[in-house]
Amino acid sequence: MLAASIFALGACQPANNNSTETKSEQLSGSVIKYEKYQLANGLTVILHEDQSDPLVEVNITYHVGSAREELGRSGFAHFFEHMMFQGSENVADEEHFKIVTEAGGSMNGSTNADITNYYQTVPINQLEKVLWLEADRMGFLLDAVTQEKFENQRETVKNERGQRVDNQPYGLRFERTGEALYPEGHPYSWSTIGYVEDLDRVNVNDLKKFFQKWYGPNNAVLTIGGAIDKAQTKAWVEKYFATIPRGPEVTKAEKAPAKLAETRFITLEDKVHLPLLQITLPTVYAKHPDEPALDVLADILGGGKTSLLYKNMVQNGLALQAFAGHPCRELACEFQLLALVNPEKVQGLQQMQTIINETLAEFEQRGVQDDDLQRTKAGIESGTIFGLQSVAGKVRQLASGQIFDNEPDGIQADIERYNAVTKDDVMRVFDKYVKNKPAVVLSIVPEGQAQLAVAAQNFSLPVREYDAQTELADAIEQTKIADNFDRSLQPAAGVNPIVGIPEFWSHTFDRDVVGEGAGVQNTGGQSIEILGVDTDETPTVFMNIAIEGGPLLDSADKPGIAVMTAQMMNESTALSSNVEVANRLALLGSSISFSASGRYTNVYVSSLTKNLSETMTILQEMLFSPGFKEADFARLKQNTLQGLQQALKNPSTLASRASSVVLFGESNILGMPEEGTTQSVQAITLEDLKAFYDNYYRPNFADVVIVGDIPKAEAIETISFLSAWEGKEYTLPSFGEFANAGKGKIYLVDNPGGVQSVISILKHALVFDAEGEYFKSGLMNFPLGGMFNSRINLNLREDKGYTYGARSGFNGGKMTGTFSASADVAGQHTVASIQEFLKEMDKYQASGMTQDELELMKKAYTQRDALSSETPTRKAGILIRMLGYDLDKDYRKRQKEIINNATTEELNALAAKWLDTDSMDIIVVGDAATLREKLSVLDRQIIDLEVPK
Repeated sequence: MLAASIFALGACQPANNNSTETKSEQLSGSVIKYEKYQLANGLTVILHEDQSDPLVEVNITYHVGSAREELGRSGFAHFFEHMMFQGSENVADEEHFKIVTEAGGSMNGSTNADITNYYQTVPINQLEKVLWLEADRMGFLLDAVTQEKFENQRETVKNERGQRVDNQPYGLRFERTGEALYPEGHPYSWSTIGYVEDLDRVNVNDLKKFFQKWYGPNNAVLTIGGAIDKAQTKAWVEKYFATIPRGPEVTKAEKAPAKLAETRFITLEDKVHLPLLQITLPTVYAKHPDEPALDVLADILGGGKTSLLYKNMVQNGLALQAFAGHPCRELACEFQLLALVNPEKVQGLQQMQTIINETLAEFEQRGVQDDDLQRTKAGIESGTIFGLQSVAGKVRQLASGQIFDNEPDGIQADIERYNAVTKDDVMRVFDKYVKNKPAVVLSIVPEGQAQLAVAAQNFSLPVREYDAQTELADAIEQTKIADNFDRSLQPAAGVNPIVGIPEFWSHTFDRDVVGEGAGVQNTGGQSIEILGVDTDETPTVFMNIAIEGGPLLDSADKPGIAVMTAQMMNESTALSSNVEVANRLALLGSSISFSASGRYTNVYVSSLTKNLSETMTILQEMLFSPGFKEADFARLKQNTLQGLQQALKNPSTLASRASSVVLFGESNILGMPEEGTTQSVQAITLEDLKAFYDNYYRPNFADVVIVGDIPKAEAIETISFLSAWEGKEYTLPSFGEFANAGKGKIYLVDNPGGVQSVISILKHALVFDAEGEYFKSGLMNFPLGGMFNSRINLNLREDKGYTYGARSGFNGGKMTGTFSASADVAGQHTVASIQEFLKEMDKYQASGMTQDELELMKKAYTQRDALSSETPTRKAGILIRMLGYDLDKDYRKRQKEIINNATTEELNALAAKWLDTDSMDIIVVGDAATLREKLSVLDRQIIDLEVPK
């Protein structure tokens, strides 16, 4: 299924007049009401009015992705996504981020094979300003694209590839599959991020030529949703966009599903512990009549605990994960079967391929059952409705529908497509596209273990030699545009909307307490606090039960019990198998998940309102009657052990573990990984988990929030079973103050051959408070490393090109707090990056923020509330924090007063107090052999650190 979050647009086209011919479409059967019209220059405009929150989402999607690139010029679409944030004729370099941040908004862009899109969510008073920004980079970008910006962003893109692809286990999976599945030159035969050698061989004019061809208004869809005034919005769209000329006319790309004459085996030796098998078969293209049936087939074969692959691979411990999917793009779809293998039980990937073949034969014999179709239909319905909880979700659905189908709201049509799927349809597509069909079989194996692959590689990936045929483009000139107003003047914002804590109700359940004797007092109190919000924006309900304690209740010599207990709570109950539980939830389109992290064990519940009662029946069974079955435990324990070894191949995991050890030591539970170590998990028994559940899955420290389309009385009745939850005395652990000991050291964690280094510079700092020094220190840090336009990020990413992103911040809990600055950087720039980090922090400690930075921070913080409570999950997050930290409903009002009254003197005093870099430790995860000697120039003791394993 072509996901609603995928946006794509065609290409640019010629230009001309200021008049607009509008066409209004208000579809009576539409799930999302909208109005669509087109300007004379070809720009399609879609408006959606939603007055529920004082915000607006502006999304502009260009129908150009990596599929529109040329051989030898891969990565251009993604590269230009970056360049579109580098300023335009009337917007200075980095000012786009600054303006949106100052407005209290959020923004980003994304690129895939089919589209590139840019989106901003801002308070409604900032709409005109955002339209001015987007129009300026659509019509007035090229003259601002300098060679210096080009070189800088080229380095940033390389760092992004390093961080997300080359330095990540399994990071090359999609790229290798595309190269083998599609013929050379096919639009999907290269990855969206592109090849480094392609980026290196071109110049700034090549990039400008690409923009000029594809970024015209006639190849774009502008979608605006939120608390808009339609008449005023149309006037602004006309003013800022109508005079931008059309780009070149663009022909629609031909559908191009892959075709294979025989199975291709490819092998990738990677820095992994767990072998992976992926079988990819070509199918159809997005919106093809067979797409829905193929999606249903994928769900039956590998869609979670109800699937055949789960039964045949995961349930018996042969694989940690087994999955089937049918990802679709505009021109082609792929049917994928994947297994992440347990090397303790599987000697080679040939065994897994055999099981997959046996599973396909089993499906053919079994056929399609009634529940198979019902699960898919329930998932489509619930997924659709949950996707409408935010204006951003609705806007992106409208943009996607217009781009791919010329129909903004295709939700109802999609639902009808899937409802029409029959059992015969599923069997037919199985026979036509999957059964005995050639595929690309990718084996990813640990380095030096090619013998684990399914078969010897029989396909040679194409040799990429395009230098001889690559001619650099000549200089490109920006088309001149005549306006009747001065575009250099930034529009003023309207009146800032006032948004407070969502209106909520409260209730308490008295609870019983059990203990070892009469009169035992519940350490956590005698009632369960419940906060709720009744909102009818969508017919959904979200609930969070937060039980304080979580991993903190583990012992330092046996970490991992809390996390594994939560995992077991997601498995069988005393009354139902894990498959039966999963099937009941899937038939409702509901989800219930237990997790343990930080200071809490959390239970999250999402349901359509109409299915809430049945969902709560399942929750009651899972919470009060867990199965704790030996077979589930054995499988989860084995999976956890294998997952821990795989995690050690991930440099970010190594950095996180090193940070905990350096800050808290291995003798403290805070210094150990929450998921445990291989040694501790090996020692965990099922009785440990039962004891943890019996002792700590209690209401003593539990808070509950419930948000959605349900009134207070009905909500209380629905969760009334919690009133019978028995308490049991237990205390939460406490910790003494942690001090920073002397001059900071460098802790070097070896990641042999790593192309990037993960840097973390950190120290002990403040615990959480909502209105005191911790809160104010967060304000102080904002210009230093708390936003995209921070000093640290602009230096390391935008000026130096060392990283894809750099940041700093305070993170405080109830008993501990830290300050850290971090980035993933190109390996060759490790030492220089650390020096720049230290330089920026030293300068900031000495001089602090400027008055301009203070004013930007004040505007950003005081205007962002419009975005903070839009969705049920965001509302729930605010309420659960209020309960967890005992905050009253007026605390945000007082925070605003603190912000408005803040001075540079007050905040800079905090910088002087907390940003002493000499007391900060530096953690580097990278190739120790090449880094150790280079790091000596930093004049700090270097300690080789082995993280807990």
